[in-house]
Amino acid sequence: MALDLEEQEQVEELKAWWKQHGGLIGAVVLAAAVAFAGWQGWRWYQVSQSTQASVLYDTITKAAQANDAKALRDSAGTLVESYPRTLYASMGALVAARYYFDRNDLKTAKAQLQWVRDHSPSDDFKDLARLRLAAVLLDEKAYDEAMKLIETKPADAYEAQYAAMRGDILVAKNQAAEAKAAYKLALEKSDKKDGGFQESVRMRLEALGG
Repeated sequence: MALDLEEQEQVEELKAWWKQHGGLIGAVVLAAAVAFAGWQGWRWYQVSQSTQASVLYDTITKAAQANDAKALRDSAGTLVESYPRTLYASMGALVAARYYFDRNDLKTAKAQLQWVRDHSPSDDFKDLARLRLAAVLLDEKAYDEAMKLIETKPADAYEAQYAAMRGDILVAKNQAAEAKAAYKLALEKSDKKDGGFQESVRMRLEALGG
């Protein structure tokens, strides 16, 4: 069916508009498609990284339970070198640190905790690593260094544990009055549901005559 004059004018206007703007529209559509493909690729990459990291973390936990030092060392090394930005790397380093601490290999335990402190993407894991590193330093009688570590304000969830650690360090430094204050703060900040922690702190406080 033939177009009337008005319809023909509209078609010509559309052709002219497309001739002027069609290239830009095509470029925008192409850029959007490339961006979407890139986002999908990045998402797939992250899922792949997380999956592979989780396998290594599982290997670390099983090696620790089986007292397989070689498997734990190899898996922990691969995990932090190949997948450092995953949470599994931080978790694996914390498991490895506990393994080495329990076997009195304080140097290696400190190295694992220091890695978490320096590289973990999680502030919670960094807080936990500082707390455990302070415990290792306390065991080594490096009291001032341990105290310096826990002077950094942690997340609210760790305030009670940091206060208790401060109390332990002050006891070691023969500063009983300051230690009592730290233990009292630990009780004040602790979750009432955590009866085991509170009882432990109370026993330390009572030992000081508090």
